[in-house]
Amino acid sequence: MNKVGFISEDEAVKYIKSGDRVFIHGSAATPVCLVKAMQRRHHDLKNVELVSITNMGDLDFCRPEYSGSFFFNSLFVSANTREVANSDDGDYVPVFLSQIPQLFKRDILPIDVALVHVSPPDRHGYCSLGTSVDVAKAAVDTAKVIIAQVNPRMPRTHGDGFVHTGRFDAMVWHEAELPETDYASKANEAVRRIGKNVACLIEDGATLQLGIGSIPDQVLKNLYNHKDLGIHTEMLSDGIIPLIERGIINNSRKKLNVGVSITGFMAGTRKLYDFVDDNPHINVMDIEYVNDTSIIRQNPKATAINSAIEVDLTGQVCADSIGTYQYSGIGGQMDFIRGASLSENGKPIIALPSTTSRGESRIVPFLKEGAGVVTTRGHVHWVVTEYGFVNLFGRNLKQRGKSLISIAHPDHREVLERAFYERFHSMAVHS
Repeated sequence: MNKVGFISEDEAVKYIKSGDRVFIHGSAATPVCLVKAMQRRHHDLKNVELVSITNMGDLDFCRPEYSGSFFFNSLFVSANTREVANSDDGDYVPVFLSQIPQLFKRDILPIDVALVHVSPPDRHGYCSLGTSVDVAKAAVDTAKVIIAQVNPRMPRTHGDGFVHTGRFDAMVWHEAELPETDYASKANEAVRRIGKNVACLIEDGATLQLGIGSIPDQVLKNLYNHKDLGIHTEMLSDGIIPLIERGIINNSRKKLNVGVSITGFMAGTRKLYDFVDDNPHINVMDIEYVNDTSIIRQNPKATAINSAIEVDLTGQVCADSIGTYQYSGIGGQMDFIRGASLSENGKPIIALPSTTSRGESRIVPFLKEGAGVVTTRGHVHWVVTEYGFVNLFGRNLKQRGKSLISIAHPDHREVLERAFYERFHSMAVHS
């Protein structure tokens, strides 16, 4: 296409000034080229605050020379921001994913500069935010300055993500592959068994929300005998493709967006990015809509599948920290756990391996000191491990404890039973 109007990334990031708050487009849409150009300016920038949700790509935010130049105020911690978020040069904002746009719109975290990654403009001059509309739409709507990395490898997605080139203060043409992740390759035997257990809970006609990671991907692999499934989720990965192609996911029984899969963002392989390109049956939407509890609950049998770091014997779910160490974020777990619980015949599900990679139990007597409660024990319903599933809704504390022990790893059940006895001074449980 005609490259008139495009400038170099080093020229574009000159719009960023010391003291600015800079939004970085997230997930597979992370504008790696622009971020690296900004980082090259560290010597003449001071106190630039970076805000973002999940980042992907070959980026390092924790180099010593960046100290004093950049402060990473993370809205959801990811692998390449974990170190800086837990350092003196970063921090974490606990917030529901659905409410992040309010931080920008209500000037709680007003955006000075937005770095976004978009598809090339169509014949009407509209680019697409591609794989990640989520909170990026609100950032684009409110930012004083917008710098766009225009990439022909970015899919043009339908939904809320169209932005006219007239909104951009600078455009950089940079063709590069998007960051990829293959969740299927990360599954072990425990995760595969969890996928089968969760699939047993999913009914025909259910509307699915899928969290991040290998467990949702394994759930999808066990749904080939299901019928008329729908998608209303904050994220998509490759696992949906064969189910859509076979007509198993057809969105026919939804009450909202009938016939269309709804998501806020996606992360996967090139196969996924090609599949969603100009696909009118997949809409990538503003996260204020996608994660709105009043929207989620309207679809029948809303089934929310999310994971956790640990669950205590009363049902409290820690999903964002390991003790005081910030590992990820609140994200949309509570948005969908609540929305699914209010849906007609909905099922909120927390699925997790019974042990960590080091063999420690994830079902614990007490959460680690300093751990964050993402899903409260009042909100939790179904909990699934590779050893089965239990429903805690309407169960008292003793009943919950015994139920959770029954799906813990056998090697840890004796310790958990001892902790249960010490807490409740009784092994009697009334069914």
